[in-house]
Amino acid sequence: MATDTGGRFDEAGGDVSGATGLRADLGLGDTRRLRRGVGGVVGFVVVWHLVSLTTSPIVLPSPAAVAEAFVVELASGTMTAALLSSVRHWIPGTVVGTGLGVGAGVAFGWSRVLDDVTAPLVRALRPVPPLALIGFAIAWFGLNHAGAAFIIAVGAFWINFYAAYGAVEGVSEDLLDVGRTLGVRDDLDMIRSVVLPASLPGITTGIRTGLGRCWMLVVAAEIFGVPGIGREILRASNNLLVDTSIAYILVLSLMYLVVDVAFRATQRRVLAWQA
Repeated sequence: MATDTGGRFDEAGGDVSGATGLRADLGLGDTRRLRRGVGGVVGFVVVWHLVSLTTSPIVLPSPAAVAEAFVVELASGTMTAALLSSVRHWIPGTVVGTGLGVGAGVAFGWSRVLDDVTAPLVRALRPVPPLALIGFAIAWFGLNHAGAAFIIAVGAFWINFYAAYGAVEGVSEDLLDVGRTLGVRDDLDMIRSVVLPASLPGITTGIRTGLGRCWMLVVAAEIFGVPGIGREILRASNNLLVDTSIAYILVLSLMYLVVDVAFRATQRRVLAWQA
């Protein structure tokens, strides 16, 4: 168990220590990788354009049509309003779900009693997708940001719960012995001084995964009428405005990219001691 855990931590640490700053987070640290990335994007757009010439705009609009729809939606203010609306429930849903998930994962991963008592309930609730809880969200919170935040929080909770649980459970027994040798006896002190630092790579990886998943859940959370990017995607799709729908999908992708780059920079600083 100790060997497996060490390898996992080293791998996570290596990924962080290998980043040299914001340029590395953006994939700009290696000129050759940058050229390949740009080439891949350009190639994708070219293929997209060529395919769009042979199909109906309703099936696949051209990149130019999507760009035009993007500009129109942005200029009208609809896109900005939708984005701000999505952020209003993405932030609380992500923060609450992540906090509760990490806290519960650490507690259950450390305490065998808690794990044994809650294991049947956890296994029963885990397979339930956030979408299945839309009815509860409407009944409990109504058609508002709180209901959408609830759906997002549920998705964030399970990702972070299992990431933290696995990271804590995999902490090397040798590290715990070292802590006891140095005089750490209390459980809370052991968690703070030994367990959390050792499990931090796994926990932060779970948080990063959860951040992306929460942007995916924005669309699901807005299905029942809450305004936002997801609702605009559905509205455009229902009206066969495929170019507009793709434009909003690109906004969602851009937001994920911004959040991911920011978190990677934070993760690198938090785990700098591993370098």
